[in-house]
Amino acid sequence: MIACDFAQLRPIGLQQAIASAAAHLDFSSSTAQLMRVSAVHRDSIGVHDGASERAAQILPCLQHALQQQDTTLAVGDWVATDADAAAHGSLWITERLSPATQIARRGNDGRRQVLASNVDTALLVMGLDGDFNPRRLERYLAIVLAAHVTPVVVLSKADVADDVPGKLALLRQRLPQHVPLFAIDTRHAYDVAILEPWLGAGQTLVLLGSSGAGKSSLTNTLCAADQATNGVRHGDGRGRHTTTARSLHLCADGACIIDTPGLRSWQADADADTLAATFDDIAALAATCQFRDCRHASEPGCQVRGAVDGDRLRNYHKLLRDARRSEETPLERIAARAKWKTILKAGMERGKDKRR
Repeated sequence: MIACDFAQLRPIGLQQAIASAAAHLDFSSSTAQLMRVSAVHRDSIGVHDGASERAAQILPCLQHALQQQDTTLAVGDWVATDADAAAHGSLWITERLSPATQIARRGNDGRRQVLASNVDTALLVMGLDGDFNPRRLERYLAIVLAAHVTPVVVLSKADVADDVPGKLALLRQRLPQHVPLFAIDTRHAYDVAILEPWLGAGQTLVLLGSSGAGKSSLTNTLCAADQATNGVRHGDGRGRHTTTARSLHLCADGACIIDTPGLRSWQADADADTLAATFDDIAALAATCQFRDCRHASEPGCQVRGAVDGDRLRNYHKLLRDARRSEETPLERIAARAKWKTILKAGMERGKDKRR
C-alpha cells in the first residue's frame, strides 16, 4: 500500500485519476509514498510531498526501464518513493506512474526530450517586443495541441511594446479561434488575474517560450516566487537565459506552475497526421480542394492558398516536413538522399545538353 494524503498533495496537482492509479500499485514496503517530481538535477531528483521538497535517487532498475522506453523522469511526473533506512535515510524513486499528458520535443539527433508531464494547461509566453514571432508561436501551439494539453497564449510586455492592437489582430487572424489570447504586463497582479480560470486547485500549468519572453516574471507574479529575471540584448531584443532548469512552483490558489528554460529549437514530437489536425482551418479548407491529395502549392482548384495566410501555410508545410523526417528510418533517409542525388545529377546533365 502506498501512502497518499490527497489533501496534502492537491496543491501540487494531484487529481483523482492519479490517486486511483496509485492505489492500484502493489508495494510490499510499508514506507512507500506518492510524491511529485519538482526538479531534475544532474546528480539527483527533487521530489515534493505537498509540504516540502527532498532530494531522491532513481532506483537502477527503474532507470533501466525508462531508458528501454526511450524516456526519462521529467518535472511533473508522479512517482512512488521509499526511504532506505539502511542507507542513512536515503530516498529512492522506485516507480513512475504513467503520465496522463507529456509535452516533449525532438532534438536534432532525433532523441525525444520530455519537457513536462501531467500538465493541464500550457501558457505560451511571447513578448510583444523583438520576441514577437507568429511562426514560432504556431509551432509551440501545434505541439501543445498534439500533446492534448490546453493552450493559452500570453503576450507579455504589453506596457512597453509598439502597435499592440495590430499584433493582436494579426495573431487572432492566424491562430484557431478557440485558443485564448491575452496581452498583459506579467509583472503586475491585476494584469495576470485574467488567467485565474486556469489556476484552480489541483491544476498544473507549464510556461513555454523563448528566453527573455517573461516566463520567470509571470511565475513570480502568479506564485509569489523569487526567481531571478533578466533583460534582453539591446542589439536584437533577444533574451538571455535566466531559468536554467525546469522547476515546479506552488500558487496561492492551489494550482502549480512548471517554469522552463527558454527554447531555442523545437522539433515536433508528433506524427504528420497529428500535426496536420492541429491546423484545423487548413484541414477544413483542404476537404473542398479539387484534388484529394492537394499539397496546396500550385494545384488548380486549391481552396487553401487564397484563404490562409501565406506565411502560416509555409509554416504548416515546414512542420509536416519535420514530422515526416523524424518518422523516417535510417534506411529511408539514405534512400531519400540517393533519390535526390539522382534527380540533381539528371538536372545537371540536362543543363549541359542544352548548353551544347
